[in-house]
Amino acid sequence: MAEQDWLAGQFEQSRPHLQAVAYSMLGTISEAQDAVQEAWLRLDRSEPGGIGDLRGWLTTVVGRISLDMLRARKARRENYPGSWLPEPLVEDSAEDGPEHQAVLADSIGLALLVVLDTLSPAERLSFVLHDVFAVPFDDIAQIMDRTPESVRQLASRARRRVQAAPQPDRDVALQRRVVDAFLAAARGGDFEALLQVLDPDVVFRMDLGPASPLAHPPLAGAGPVARQVLATAPRFAHLAQPVLVNGQAGALFGTRDEPIAVIGFTIVGGRVAALNLIADQDKLRHLTIQP
Repeated sequence: MAEQDWLAGQFEQSRPHLQAVAYSMLGTISEAQDAVQEAWLRLDRSEPGGIGDLRGWLTTVVGRISLDMLRARKARRENYPGSWLPEPLVEDSAEDGPEHQAVLADSIGLALLVVLDTLSPAERLSFVLHDVFAVPFDDIAQIMDRTPESVRQLASRARRRVQAAPQPDRDVALQRRVVDAFLAAARGGDFEALLQVLDPDVVFRMDLGPASPLAHPPLAGAGPVARQVLATAPRFAHLAQPVLVNGQAGALFGTRDEPIAVIGFTIVGGRVAALNLIADQDKLRHLTIQP
C-alpha cells in the first residue's frame, strides 16, 4: 500500500505536465484527460520497479495513447463541416488554480494547434514530443515502431510547416491593443477601421459544431472577413470581454457560466492575421467548471 501511495503521489505531480502533452497532441481537454487517465491505468498495471525515469515513461505512454486517439479521430473527422478548431484554454483572472496555470504555461498557442492539425498523426507526435517537450528521438521511435532517423525526418517535415506559418507577435500588451481596436471597430460597425486592423490576407475560421447548418469553409482576405464580422457584430460584440486564449490575447463572448463563443487572435506585425472562433458548445463546456 505504501508503494502504491508513493506511485499515486508521483503520478499526481506529473499530471499537469502529462495533461499539457496530451492537450498539445489532441487539442481537446476531455480527450487529454482520458489519455492521462489511461496512462495511470497502465502505470497501475505495470511493475514500477523496472521504470527508471517515471516522468519520461509516462510522457511516452501518453504520447502513444494520444497517437492512437489521433488516428481514430482522423477517420471520424472527414466530413466535419466548416473548420475543426481546438478547445480553447481561457484565462481571465488570477483566481485560476495551480494545475490550470501549469497546463496553460506548458501548452502551445491556438495558432500553432491549428497548424498541427494539418499534420499527419506521426508528424504531430514527432514534433510535439521532440520540439515542445524535448523527448529524445530514440524514445519517440519506440512509440511508433520506427527508426530514430525516420522520426527525425517526420519532425523536420512538421517543423518546416510550422515555420512557414505566420509567427505571432510575442508582446501580449501589443496583442491586446490590436484586439481592443478590432472589437471597437466591430462594435461601432466601422468597416474602414476593421480594414486597418486586419492583415490583407487574414483568415477567419469558425467552428460552430458538427451539426450547425451555418458552417462554411474559412474566409480569406480583409474585405470578406470585415463584412462577415459586421454581419454579426451588432448582436454579439457588446458581449465580448478580454481574456487570454492559450496564453494570447483573445475574447470571450458571454460569461464562463454562459459562454457563447471564444475567439483567438493571431497577431502578426501589429495586425490580425487569423481569427479562430469556437462556438461549438461541447468545446466550451469546460469553461463553466471553475479551476
